[in-house]
Amino acid sequence: METRRLGTQGLAVGAIGLGCMGMSEFYGRADEGEAIATIHRALELGVTFLDTADMYGPHKNEELVGRAIRDRREQVVLATKFGIVRDEGDASRRRIDGRPEYVRQAIEGSLSRLGVDHVDLYYQHRVDANTPIEDTVGAMAELVQQGKVRYLGLSEAAPETIRRAHAIHPISALQNEYSLWTRDPEDEALPTVRELGIGLVAYSPLGRGFLSGRIKDPEDLDEGDFRRNSPRFQGENFRRNLELVARVEEIAGEKGITPAQLGLAWVLAQGDDIVPIPGTTRRERLEENVAAAQVTLTGEELARLEAAFPKGVAAGARYPDMSSVNR
Repeated sequence: METRRLGTQGLAVGAIGLGCMGMSEFYGRADEGEAIATIHRALELGVTFLDTADMYGPHKNEELVGRAIRDRREQVVLATKFGIVRDEGDASRRRIDGRPEYVRQAIEGSLSRLGVDHVDLYYQHRVDANTPIEDTVGAMAELVQQGKVRYLGLSEAAPETIRRAHAIHPISALQNEYSLWTRDPEDEALPTVRELGIGLVAYSPLGRGFLSGRIKDPEDLDEGDFRRNSPRFQGENFRRNLELVARVEEIAGEKGITPAQLGLAWVLAQGDDIVPIPGTTRRERLEENVAAAQVTLTGEELARLEAAFPKGVAAGARYPDMSSVNR
């Protein structure tokens, strides 16, 4: 697989990564055995970049990834995140913590659960409005100096926050939601990170699975699937967004590829400083996604997708509560 560079500090990863969140929760039923087999197959296919976070599970996803890579650590560029703290008594309740003392505490927990002595890329999962970003990144920089972390990242941070953070220690990656139906980063985030020499990691590059064309009705989602509470998957929004998916299916069919492959190829075509991390829990879907790295879109196809998916076309907000993003 093609290698892409995230930032100017030396971080290099495969062009398509693997988001591991859904292997533990949020997207309905999970099969740990198949999840670990999927991670192993990803490494066989040249996927090097694995993405997790301490809040997934909570904690269970890091433990799963740790078990999967125990005898394969040298093959992996390992990314995890801190900062979203879930209530031990009620995991649905959460807060954001970017205090330096919490940064130091969080990395020790992640290293232990992952069974590693360092993390390749460490993100602040969400910006803490009550802690200056300089303090948080200063503590993260200490982890780099101690050899516990190699590169630093932010997720869903506002341009001014990114600049302030980058002035304290080089930021290698910004992780934002980015796909055909979530093009918000093009307004400010992408220009900012490109100016500063920071890569973009695109999570949910298939619109939380919607752009795959496999979700035709909200009832297709498991009872515990968090997308049931997402504005884009509800009511009239769902119907309007389904019409957008039909356009993806049409173009993909003409090209002889799947809608998911078309969606990923579009993200890859937006610049070699962008790395999508589609999530999956099954080897079959993983292989389909990885094959998108071999898809080349023509100028005409990109123009058709641009016409079908102008910025802001998706119906509904990305989250029920958008207060923690773009801080």
